[in-house]
Amino acid sequence: MGRVVMAGLIGIVFGMGIAISGMINPAKVLNFFDIAGNWDPSLAFVMAGALAVTAIGYRFVLARPRPILDTRFHLPTRRTIDVPLIAGSALFGIGWGITGFCPGGAIPALGLGESSAWIFVAAMAVGMALARLARSVLDPRTPKTA
Repeated sequence: MGRVVMAGLIGIVFGMGIAISGMINPAKVLNFFDIAGNWDPSLAFVMAGALAVTAIGYRFVLARPRPILDTRFHLPTRRTIDVPLIAGSALFGIGWGITGFCPGGAIPALGLGESSAWIFVAAMAVGMALARLARSVLDPRTPKTA
């Protein structure tokens, strides 16, 4: 129960940060990508701030023997760059560039009732299900929870 409550609180704080920074507004994000036009560099400052907080926070968190609400840290162990990683990254970037939404911005935007956010999240859910299905068909050894 404690893990679920903490995950919910952290999600709310993250969503508030995304909303306050304006990253739930697709036009703001798309203007960041429009370098030759109406360029808005504020997304770079948001990313730099997030990177700084993460770099400092990870040092404190990973100095602990284990998380407060779990028995171990769940960090990525794979170090390979493979076709699924590249293809997934490319699809993420293309989708972000076309819609102005990333998953972190789309979920908080659902609260605004914008139909574009709902369409994006529905398409993202379908894409995630198709990717999971494709991985299980192409490589049956792939863990179902990965």
